[in-house]
Amino acid sequence: MKIGDKVRFLSEIGGGIVKGFQGKDTVLVEDADGFDIPMPAKECVVIETDDYNMKRKSAPAPKAESPIKPTKPEIPVIQRQAEVKGGDTLNVYLAFVPEDAKAISTTPFEAYLVNDSNYYLYYTYLNAEGKAWKVRSHGVVEPNMKFLLEEFDKSVLNELEHVAVQFVAFKDGKSFALKPAVSVEMRIDTVKFYKLHTFRESDFFEDPALVYDIVRNDTPVRQVHVSAEDIKDALLQKQYADKPKSQTIVKRGGGNQIVEIDLHIGELLDDTRGMSNSEMLNYQLDKFREVMDKYQSKREQKIVFIHGKGDGVLRKAIVEELKRKYSNCRYQDASFQEYGFGATMVTIK
Repeated sequence: MKIGDKVRFLSEIGGGIVKGFQGKDTVLVEDADGFDIPMPAKECVVIETDDYNMKRKSAPAPKAESPIKPTKPEIPVIQRQAEVKGGDTLNVYLAFVPEDAKAISTTPFEAYLVNDSNYYLYYTYLNAEGKAWKVRSHGVVEPNMKFLLEEFDKSVLNELEHVAVQFVAFKDGKSFALKPAVSVEMRIDTVKFYKLHTFRESDFFEDPALVYDIVRNDTPVRQVHVSAEDIKDALLQKQYADKPKSQTIVKRGGGNQIVEIDLHIGELLDDTRGMSNSEMLNYQLDKFREVMDKYQSKREQKIVFIHGKGDGVLRKAIVEELKRKYSNCRYQDASFQEYGFGATMVTIK
């Protein structure tokens, strides 16, 4: 850890830029408001290093020839990343960050591999080209660091619809618990890159980011590849049990404890091939009912259902459900600034 590094705190929310040190164990961290916060070094994790602030030794001046026997060359000292408590469990993420969130329709984006663990990752980042794959980036990511994979604009979004991340985890110069090699394929919903509210706050970036899990608590995310036999079974049987499992959709926001439910079919299912429009609508309504039944007894609970503007079919169906089955609830359009025209807020009476 050195001056100029960006750090985040382990035991509390926050972080900033390292401005100096007090003794051996205390770091002065400048937060976003410009205040210097003294923090124990063991409570800080480097998330972005400033290699340009490293002090380098100047080259020694040439010496005259001498009969004295030359000394052995100096062995360079390798500085290793400090390990973090709990970091022996792998947590790895693929993240996309807009360079200018205020201009979401035109801004370029950055792709990062976030390594929230004490392991080095020898990685490969790829995108599908039909049945073949193309390497977009490869290399080594240090422990507890985020690594810039690439910068891109919306002209290449079609290439990112089907991507994969592969890596082998290891520790350099010390013994460690062996981790299985990881290979995860995922579908990226490129529509999200046109919607500001899909980029959220995270522990790893100062700016809003779209973060996908690759490995969570040593477990790789479920792969989204569907074989021809799976598609055939889905088309023949049309049973929900044969369709991809739902992803986690309930997220609580801030101190107001508003529950957000994204009903976009791309958020609920990894793959909708073989499903008709009516089946997808019924699936979205089932999720709506599931959440309403869960919170129906919690008075004054606010729930925001994000359904999108589209042709208004899903919103109309939700309103009909509220009138018919949940008459004890109030509903209104959610905040335009945060959700645009595509969300409805329900309040349990």
